[in-house]
Amino acid sequence: MGTTQLESVPEPKYWQLKTVLTQALDSEFSVGEILPNERDLAARFGVARATLRQALEQLELEGRLQRRRGVGTTVAPPRMGVAVGFEQHTWPGTADDAWQPVDCTVATPPAAVADLLETGRNEPVHTLRRSRMTHGQPVAAELLYIPDASVPGLSAIGTLPGAARARTVLRELQHLELEGHSQTVELGSAGAEDARELDRLPGAPVLVVTTRYHADGLTAAVSVATYRADTCRLTFGATGGVEIHHDPERHAS
Repeated sequence: MGTTQLESVPEPKYWQLKTVLTQALDSEFSVGEILPNERDLAARFGVARATLRQALEQLELEGRLQRRRGVGTTVAPPRMGVAVGFEQHTWPGTADDAWQPVDCTVATPPAAVADLLETGRNEPVHTLRRSRMTHGQPVAAELLYIPDASVPGLSAIGTLPGAARARTVLRELQHLELEGHSQTVELGSAGAEDARELDRLPGAPVLVVTTRYHADGLTAAVSVATYRADTCRLTFGATGGVEIHHDPERHAS
């Protein structure tokens, strides 16, 4: 079988424009400054607006720009440090947990979550919504799914307000002996509800961290945490944990 010589593929036009825009951001704009509108930018650089949008989307994905409702496109601040991994095995809701409970309902989880929990796809579970802030800025939203079998001691929590109900479920979960956890990280896009909580536009790039908590040989809970991709840089350490580190300098791509 013969070999095929791959031809050199030129960079697409939007990628060339991204490089030019990066240089302009470094030399002409400051953090938080609002960029001109798409029509003016496209005219300045002599490109179609579709090409400009592709370049802006790439810069947003790389954390150089932010799109905000009612504001427009602004130059993003440096990425902030947010710990995601676990130095030791702990349940959600412990004293040093950075997440704040928002609400708790009983609802049927998505099919993929039900499969991870190994419950029936139509079986309702406790669904906790939590949020995470860093330096006064929303950086993540979480849905934590806990089946009844993991928190059998609950009774009459339906009368509690949402955040109090969430804290009650978390306290009951901690009665189990945690055996460990496993995590996956993947790139996604913000749905309407997550975008609203994270102060992003729907479709903005996000990092989805899914954590399975194990007890008694089973999956006792599943967390699906959505992080703003424009604030995060992930590294994997020797402990297997995941961390988001502060990016002290901006480097041109």
